[in-house]
Parts: sequence; structure tokens; C-alpha cells
Amino acid sequence: MMHIRKMIRNNKGATAIEYGLIAALIAVAAITAMKSLGGSLQNTFYKVSNNL
Repeated sequence: MMHIRKMIRNNKGATAIEYGLIAALIAVAAITAMKSLGGSLQNTFYKVSNNL
């Protein structure tokens, strides 16, 4: 019975999963931001190269 109670109180695995989910969400947000920034940056370099 003590073993079952000990397993219920142990939440290290849940914390690791939560940190993994947070890291995944940050990665998705960063990739999305970089894609949109990359397009506008490409246009800026194209305009600069044409003006030179």
C-alpha cells in the first residue's frame, strides 16, 4: 500500500512532460516567427540589391 501512495505522490515525470510541452510550444512559435521574418528580410535584401 505504501508503494502505491509513493507512486501517486511522485510527480517528477509530470513535471518533465510539462517542460517538454513548453519547449515544443516555444519552438513552434520561434519557427513561425522566423518564417514570417525570413520572407520580409528576403524582400528587403532584394530591394537593396536592385538599388545598388
